[in-house]
Amino acid sequence: MRCICPKKALLRRQTSCMLNEQFLELLKSMTSSSVVDKPPVRRVAIFGGTHGNELSGVFLVKHWQENGAEIQRTGMEVKPFLTNPRAVKKCTRYIDCDLNRVFDPDNLGRTVVEDIPYEVRRAQEINHIFGPKGSDDAYDLIFDLHNTTSNMGGTLILENSRDDFTIQMFHYIKNALAPERCPVLLIEHPSLKYATTRSVAKHPVGKEFPPCTIEVFKIMEKVDYPRNKNDEVIAIIHPKLQDQDWQPLNNGDPLFLTLGGEVIAYKGDCTVYPTFINEAAYYEKKQAFVKTVKMKLTAKHIRSSALDQNTS
Repeated sequence: MRCICPKKALLRRQTSCMLNEQFLELLKSMTSSSVVDKPPVRRVAIFGGTHGNELSGVFLVKHWQENGAEIQRTGMEVKPFLTNPRAVKKCTRYIDCDLNRVFDPDNLGRTVVEDIPYEVRRAQEINHIFGPKGSDDAYDLIFDLHNTTSNMGGTLILENSRDDFTIQMFHYIKNALAPERCPVLLIEHPSLKYATTRSVAKHPVGKEFPPCTIEVFKIMEKVDYPRNKNDEVIAIIHPKLQDQDWQPLNNGDPLFLTLGGEVIAYKGDCTVYPTFINEAAYYEKKQAFVKTVKMKLTAKHIRSSALDQNTS
């Protein structure tokens, strides 16, 4: 599971405090059940520093490494973990390549040689500690804490529309945060593939949840900046689009503005909802924003096999 917080609030103490309280409440809820069906959550990891310049997760993980009692619960192991320490030390997104894109079979199975990228070697280490990916020995759940320079607010990222447990958990988080908005971005896509750090974990059940429905924003397409024949960016995000993450974008609405003052408008036959607008970390990926569409996901009734768990 990936959690995103606005980068503009990284250094505000209240951001870390709010996330701290939310995790404590969520951990408490996952240890409470008396219905037999599936195994409960037993091992949870909290990752920070997957991208070394996204500091909220770094601050929280370091805090919980020194104050572990805050996140521990009877019958559950909770492990805070700094995922990319070299990048954290340099306060850069990564050293050789994006750690949040290399948890695929090819990279996890690569032979370790002298010139192997640091993040690939680190992914193998993480997979050994918290996996192996896809196995029964893998951790039940990983919270991966990230930041963004776009105006997305607190966002949850969902990778699988058929994962009843994660949908139920997101439904719980959204209700717990209400009336604060907490969008869910569904990144399930046939060609836009992600091999993320958090994908090492599996998602069994923590307590009983009745059927639920949540609204998600399903990723449809990445949109690049306008470029010239030399592949140089020739326009910026239009002021009317800037900071309008999750807001409806209709045919004819402005997208980009050239240095000459020309407005480049959106051309489409349906309403979309852009996000990751002007995300600084995605300049290298040639991405100005992501187009999404609204949809509903329903999760089945899920139950835990644990009896008389201590919720203290």
